[in-house]
Amino acid sequence: MSITLYNTATRRKEAFAPLDPDNVRMYLCGPTVYDRAHLGNARPVLVFDVLSRLLRHEYGADHVTYVRNFTDVDDKINATALARKAAGAEGTLEDLVQERTDETIAWYHADMDALGAMRPDHEPRATQYIAQMVAMIEDLIVKGFAYEKDGHVLFRVRAYEAYGALSGRSVDDMIAGARVEVAPYKEDPMDFVLWKPSDDALPGWASPWGRGRPGWHIECSAMAYELLGDTFDIHGGGNDLTFPHHENEIAQSRCAGHGFARVWMHNEMLQVEGKKMSKSLGNFFTVRDLLDQGVPGEVIRLVMLSTHYRKPMDWTEKKRVEAEATLRKWADIVGDTRSGDLSTDVLEALSDDLNTPLALTHMHRMAAERDAPGLSSALTLMGINLNASDKPDAEPALRDWSAKLAAVRQDAMQSKDFSALDALKAALVDAGVEVRMSKTGVELVPASGFDPAKLDALQCPALASPSSTPRSATGSSPRVCNSQPPKSTSLPKRSTRLASTISRGAGRGRTRPTVRSSTHRPRRAPRSRPLA
Repeated sequence: MSITLYNTATRRKEAFAPLDPDNVRMYLCGPTVYDRAHLGNARPVLVFDVLSRLLRHEYGADHVTYVRNFTDVDDKINATALARKAAGAEGTLEDLVQERTDETIAWYHADMDALGAMRPDHEPRATQYIAQMVAMIEDLIVKGFAYEKDGHVLFRVRAYEAYGALSGRSVDDMIAGARVEVAPYKEDPMDFVLWKPSDDALPGWASPWGRGRPGWHIECSAMAYELLGDTFDIHGGGNDLTFPHHENEIAQSRCAGHGFARVWMHNEMLQVEGKKMSKSLGNFFTVRDLLDQGVPGEVIRLVMLSTHYRKPMDWTEKKRVEAEATLRKWADIVGDTRSGDLSTDVLEALSDDLNTPLALTHMHRMAAERDAPGLSSALTLMGINLNASDKPDAEPALRDWSAKLAAVRQDAMQSKDFSALDALKAALVDAGVEVRMSKTGVELVPASGFDPAKLDALQCPALASPSSTPRSATGSSPRVCNSQPPKSTSLPKRSTRLASTISRGAGRGRTRPTVRSSTHRPRRAPRSRPLA
C-alpha cells in the first residue's frame, strides 16, 4: 500500500518512495539525557515508533534501519557531575558524567519501554562519535564554510545560500526575531558553534583547536552520516527543533557534501488541560510520575495516539479515564482470540500521514462489531499491548535487595572503595531493575524488562567485614548479598487496576500479525567514506 507523509521541507504531503526499499532509513533526534523524560518527550518517541512499525509492515522487518541518538554532552549533565565530585564521589569528571548518563539512559529506556515503544536499531551516544565530528568540522573549515577563533569553531551561516529553507525564514528575519549570541569570536551573529573549548573543570576531548567539546548541532549530522550514509529517507523530531537545530543540521551536512534527509517530519507540542506544560504552572510531570501514579503505559500511549501528530496534543484527566475504559472494553472483546487479517481501513489510515485518530475510529467500529481477530491485529500494528502490565510481583524481592544495596553503599562510603557497589548496581540493572540512589536512601523499581529469575541467580559482592553491616531497629543484621530473595517473586500479579481487567484472558495463544520486533537480527551499517 502506498504511504504518504507530510514533508516539512516542501510543506505538502508526498508519496513516500524510499531510496532503497531493502533498507529504509530513518533518524529521530533523541533526548539530552540530563534528567527524567517529561511527558512531552514521549510524543516523538510514540509517533515515530508507529511510523517504524508501519514501514516494517510495508517493507519487511528486516528492511528498516531506525536510529535515535542520545545527546550526552551537555552543561546540565556536567553540572550534576561537578556537584557529585564536590560531594566526594570517586572518579574523574568524565567518569561521573558517564555514570550520570548511564543512569538517565536507563531511566529513559524503562519509561519508553513501559509505553510500548520498540528500541531503535541504533542508539548512538554523542560521546562515541567525537572523532567523526572532528573530521567533519575539519572538512567544513577546508571548504571555507567554518572558521576557528579563540578555540571555537563556528559555521558561516551566510556561506550557505539555502539557509532558512526548512523553517521558511530569511537570515535577516531570524536575527530580528530570535535571541542570538553576540560574541567577540563570531564573524556574524547568526554563526553557530561547531566546537567550543573546555577548561580543566569540564569534560573535553583533544582536537586540532585545543581541548574542547562539540556543539549540539554537529552531533546528529555526524552520527546520521556514519550510521545511515550520505543520504537517507526520513528525519524526525518535535517542531521546536525545526529552527535552529534542524536548519543547522541541513546547512553543515549539505556543505560537507552530504545529501542528508529527504523527508522531514515534525510532531506538534503537548499541552496539559489546555495549557502549556510548565513548572511555574504546576502542570509539569514526567512519564515516570504518571507510571508511579498507576497510569499504565498503554493508557498513555492510547491518549497520545488519539491526536494526529501534526496537531497540538492536550493531555487531560478526562482522556485518561476514557482511554482506560476503552482498553478494558477491547481487552474483554479480544480475550485470547488469535489475530486475523489486518484491516485495510486501519492500514490506509496509518498510510495517510500516520492518521492515528482515524485508525482508532476504525478500531472502535471493529470493537462494536465484535471483530476480535481484526482488532487484535490493529492493536499490534499500533503498538498497544493489552497484556503489557501482566508482570510478576517484584516488591518483596526488591525490598530485600534494597536493604542489601543500602548496606553495600554504606560500606563503600566508609571504605571509599565503590567497586562492589558499582558491580551490584550493574547486576541489578541487568536483571531489569531501575536503581535510584539519593541522599535519602535507595529505591529499586522494576523496569519493563524485569526478570526475577536473574535476581534468583544473582550473587552480589559481600560486605567488607561483618562489623560494617548496618543493623536493623531490632539489632539484627539484614540479609547480605549472597542470600536469596523470596521464592514468591516468580508469582504473577497484576500491578494496576486496569491491568487486572486488560490482561484477563489476553495474550494466551494469540498470533501476532506480520509486524515484528526490530531487535531480532544484527544490522548492517552502511559504508562510510572519508570526509576530507
